[in-house]
Amino acid sequence: MKVVAETLGVSRSNLHARLSGSAKPRRRYHKAQDAALLPMIEALVAARPTYGYRRITALLNRRLRADGAAPANHKRVYRIMQAHGLLLARTHAERPERAHDGKIVTIRSNLRWCSDGFEFTCWNKEIIRGAFIIDAHDREIISWRAVAGAGISGSDVRDMMLEAVEARFGGYRTPHSVEMLSDNGSPYTAHDTRIFARQLGLKPCFTPVRSPESNGVSEAFVKTLKRDYVQVTPLPDAATVLELIAGWFEDYNTSHPHSALKMRSPREFIRAQTATA
Repeated sequence: MKVVAETLGVSRSNLHARLSGSAKPRRRYHKAQDAALLPMIEALVAARPTYGYRRITALLNRRLRADGAAPANHKRVYRIMQAHGLLLARTHAERPERAHDGKIVTIRSNLRWCSDGFEFTCWNKEIIRGAFIIDAHDREIISWRAVAGAGISGSDVRDMMLEAVEARFGGYRTPHSVEMLSDNGSPYTAHDTRIFARQLGLKPCFTPVRSPESNGVSEAFVKTLKRDYVQVTPLPDAATVLELIAGWFEDYNTSHPHSALKMRSPREFIRAQTATA
């Protein structure tokens, strides 16, 4: 039996138990409270069909803490979702070979803001284009613009910059220099835009040509916007969609669990920073 066990790569006791029929079949592990968590998880998955188990765990624990209950471990949520076919399908996209230099994320808020544009098509073929400014540390969308059937102009970008400065600092100029990272699109590189940015206390910075990864914070948000909002929402026409976008950004800022923020939303992260400062 020793030779057979070594050949099969199992222990002799395991082999003996299998031959004698004394080995008990393993059953799926579960806790008695799983039945209470399942309806809550199913409701969250129905409302957020693009969320994986870690973000579902964050939303579930947010609700459990509000009810005064103990939070659930993410491994337990994974097990429940796996048992009931609620997990997202795995994707196997290849990673791009192109590398980029420099670090985008900052050690605190209001050191570097990033900006980029987005575009998607409504069901009636009308095109929505927009742009936004996001903080590279706390990931909050500070300001944004969206239009139908046209492009984002330099005036739109300047309005976003002013709105962002007012929102973060309560005035018309930053108390210290804030980097403003964007691509090389004409609304950002326009002479009037660069002059206006400096007047606000912003320092315009531009990504290298053909290197969108150099603005990875913005690129990541565009992916989140399209996956978690655009793809799961009816988009009949531009007028309807333009009324929805404000709610999307507000939901992202207040509710969307972010992996880089320890599964907190941007504003939860900001409140936690403020409390410990």
